[in-house]
Amino acid sequence: SMKIRAHVALLCLPVAWGAQVQKQGLRLPRSAAANRQAVVNIFTESYQSYRKFAFGHDEVEPLSETFEDPRNGWGASIVDAMSTMYIMGLTDFFNEALNFTQGINFNESNTADTVSIFESTIRYVGGLISAYELSGKKFPFLVDKAKELADRLSLGWSQSKGTVIPYGFVDFSTNTPTLDTSNIAEAGTLTLEWSRLSEYTGNDTYRQLAEASALKVATNPAPLPGLAAQGIDPATSLPVGGYVTWGGGSDSYFEYLIKYARLSNTDDETFADTWLTAVDSSITTLIKASATSTVGNHVYLADFDDNRQIRHVGSHLACFYAGNWLLGGKLANNQTIVNIALQLNDACWNTYAGDATGIGPEAFAFISADGNFTGGDAPSASDLAFYAKHGYYVTSSDYIQRPEVLESNFYAWRVTGDTKYLDRAASAIASFNKFLKKPTGFVGLNDVNDITTSTDNAIDETESFWFAEVLKYLYLTFDDPNHISLDNFVFNTEAHPFIAPPAKATYGSGATPTKPTKPFTVRPGPLPAISPDARLPTPIIDVMNLRT
Repeated sequence: SMKIRAHVALLCLPVAWGAQVQKQGLRLPRSAAANRQAVVNIFTESYQSYRKFAFGHDEVEPLSETFEDPRNGWGASIVDAMSTMYIMGLTDFFNEALNFTQGINFNESNTADTVSIFESTIRYVGGLISAYELSGKKFPFLVDKAKELADRLSLGWSQSKGTVIPYGFVDFSTNTPTLDTSNIAEAGTLTLEWSRLSEYTGNDTYRQLAEASALKVATNPAPLPGLAAQGIDPATSLPVGGYVTWGGGSDSYFEYLIKYARLSNTDDETFADTWLTAVDSSITTLIKASATSTVGNHVYLADFDDNRQIRHVGSHLACFYAGNWLLGGKLANNQTIVNIALQLNDACWNTYAGDATGIGPEAFAFISADGNFTGGDAPSASDLAFYAKHGYYVTSSDYIQRPEVLESNFYAWRVTGDTKYLDRAASAIASFNKFLKKPTGFVGLNDVNDITTSTDNAIDETESFWFAEVLKYLYLTFDDPNHISLDNFVFNTEAHPFIAPPAKATYGSGATPTKPTKPFTVRPGPLPAISPDARLPTPIIDVMNLRT
């Protein structure tokens, strides 16, 4: 443990120049140590449950005391947890995970499922490369394993007929992709992981494939400047539909535009400029058009549909945007973006504070001066009563151990040093221990406003991103701010940190956003389901009537 922390300390040298993200001179209060240990305890209890009932499989079902394999049975919880184990100094768990990963065979799926390029990249490839970096690059087989998997995932491009967008899923048994439409999150969330793989293998093809896909999304005609449509067809590389959201199906494409600019320090300003244009469009259209909630004056980021109507909806997934805007606002030296990000962060936290359990829902909606249109059912009487108290109402009541609200809360603490963000994180720890903790592990919730602790309200699954994201962001909120500093690391969308080079003075060319040169027309077509939560009765994309 001491060796691990000593090594990571070497990675925490102060940044001498360039854009700075973290507030200088951050100091933790004395209470932080107890909260940090409480997070380690949750991790340890959760992971011991996994070890006891599911080791080697993807995820544990703690109530049933068994396992499930939604990520091809390669041991997702182990690989996803490795960077967190290392950061927490859990040496025995980390060494056990090292031994396990050496034996994974990524050349074939252990289940009958096809393989998601996106999910496999962010969890497995990202997790392996981050563990390689954090542990001092002493275990090169971690890169070998990431390469083994990425080589198979590259089959997603094999039938694209010269286009640059990969198909989203590959059948490893036939070496063929599933010929179907995709979305911009799947197409645009590969750059961090695949560019790092190129760096460590010496094969630039990985970077080239990932970059070309993201750049194609960024340079396609868009419904709003910088805000690409959610759907995309790999057969043509053209958009499908015209739905704009920072939520699932689009989220991490936007997230990676600025993160890739930072991690790579690329001279190609397309990434940072597209991100800045997207934020500018979001402020002028997705925020200003819907204004603030009529109760509480909360600042929400609305969706924008095929009919160019504002939809007054939000989601747990989308709440990453506050942290992403804080990061990008600091990198671009743009205080306006930082200030709005903090307001967005408060509104997302309010969806935790307003719920009976103190834990936020999967999806919610709000009302502003221009109405309450969501594209779905109008709010019920009980919805309106809840809204009148809290400034939002719940449209999907489950909590499946998502990290985004606490992720943004972590960024807010590191950027501002305001201890209210520590109080919020401590509140979440208490709620998790009260409502998610069971004798055999940690579960999700069917209804975040049901304070009974019966198993009837429990979702019997511990997600791999519980280990990778939720508990890492909580731990780092209460850890030494110079440990895994936001000035020295860039997190992938699964919270796996990559070592970043010294920052440039600023990111983005500073040019005024230009209007698209090509007109945007909505091309109808089926969109893939975007919710990874198989227990929902219908995918989120159906709930919000996003199909065209």
